[in-house]
Amino acid sequence: MILAKNREAAAYRGLHPRLDRALECLNDAFLATVGTETTRLDGDALYVTRFDYDTLPLDETFFEAHKRYLDIHVMLKGSERVDLAHPDGLTLFEQSGDFYGYRGAAEQSLLLRPGKFLVVFPGDAHRIKIAADKPELVSKAVFKILVYE
Repeated sequence: MILAKNREAAAYRGLHPRLDRALECLNDAFLATVGTETTRLDGDALYVTRFDYDTLPLDETFFEAHKRYLDIHVMLKGSERVDLAHPDGLTLFEQSGDFYGYRGAAEQSLLLRPGKFLVVFPGDAHRIKIAADKPELVSKAVFKILVYE
């Protein structure tokens, strides 16, 4: 997991070529072009989509993880709490393609606000959409990056 400010994105280059390409896009000019239709930067190997939704009470959320993709969550408007945990301590309730849904307790929590991004690697279970104080409308860009073929 990486939590950093958008302006610090270049510090994390060199981990994976597709991650490098996505990190180059963490600027206001590119992020302003991201819409709710998926923008493919490299087919199914690298793409980004903007999501607009209301954050939820904790009991209406769940953890997810992936085996082949890493995610970059970039908050554009509003804020949300994100919980993190290792899947070994969670209960799997759904698996479909590269999506693994889990329930259980968080090991760590963070607040994702505009100007920051969160990278969750394959195997990092993350629970998103949690209301920080009260439900609010948020806008977030999510990059999906294939790291394991």
